Amino acid sequence: MLRRTFSFLTASVAASALLLGAAASAQELRVLVHGSFSLPKPMLAQFESQSGIKLSIIKGGDAGEMLNKLILTRAQPIADVVFGVDNALVVKAQGADVLEPYAGAAAQRAAVVPLEGPVVAVDYGYVNLNYDKAWFAKSGLALPRTLEELAQPAYRNLLVVQNPATSSPGYAFMLATIAGLGEEAAFDWWGRMRANGMKVAKGWSEAYYTDFTRNGGSRPLVVSYASSPAAEVFYSKEKISEPPTASLFLKGGVFRQVEGVALVKGGQQREAAGRFIEFMRSPAVQEALQTTMWMYAAEPRTPRPEVLRHAPEPTGFDNPPQDVIAQKGADWVSRWTRVVLK
Repeated sequence: MLRRTFSFLTASVAASALLLGAAASAQELRVLVHGSFSLPKPMLAQFESQSGIKLSIIKGGDAGEMLNKLILTRAQPIADVVFGVDNALVVKAQGADVLEPYAGAAAQRAAVVPLEGPVVAVDYGYVNLNYDKAWFAKSGLALPRTLEELAQPAYRNLLVVQNPATSSPGYAFMLATIAGLGEEAAFDWWGRMRANGMKVAKGWSEAYYTDFTRNGGSRPLVVSYASSPAAEVFYSKEKISEPPTASLFLKGGVFRQVEGVALVKGGQQREAAGRFIEFMRSPAVQEALQTTMWMYAAEPRTPRPEVLRHAPEPTGFDNPPQDVIAQKGADWVSRWTRVVLK
């Protein structure tokens, strides 16, 4: 998501070094991450300095693309540890047998929102619709109160979504519609949205930074995150007290996403990879990610920054059960492609 690098006090970082122990000899740890991974450079440098581990951060694109790359290279893994596999993708990762369980302290501690399988929860957030306040105020068009209303002619050509085959928020939003509306009703809705001029982007960055009216595009509704309005305040060039965007929490339009970190099967540097997993659940990282990756911290009792008052959590969400995602997820993506793109 929207991101910016900033510094933390060295003392704060040092206090989180419970994971480091005695200095290790210099070694390279290959860390595969999605494109929205962002932590302060001084924090990463401090980890390297105290652990003797050289981090090689490999950006793998959107989380869906990242996992596909991991699957395609499983015979010769391109990483030792991976961050960004979420609860919508973990069943696919398990089915492809590309991850291994981790049994260290971080995996044993409770998380605000747990993550099933071999992935240690790091953060969580909500995929939902965002809207451009100024556009709707100027147009005089009322906000849709349901997904059904959004499919009406008044909202023609107003929404941009991400392709669930290539985008984790796109996949998450598709899953929410199925869980919230029911499978048949959901795909009927998607068909009507296609006829109503819905646009499909490859990933989140394209949809938000190119197609969303807030950034010069023509679509005042975009699939994004509940934390996006807070990020708009944080990064605004002018000092503003209220975000120019807001979230729509519609039935069938909210998915709770949980991201985590895991060992890559066949990867090397197991000790170093374990230290990185512990690092991702350390207090300093858990505080930092809230205003760099714009997700909520998985570690209980982590303080929230003031700006996240602009990112209230929804009271409800629609997630299919994990076993159902495992059984039907791939078929749903294929059906979505037929309904929306062909």
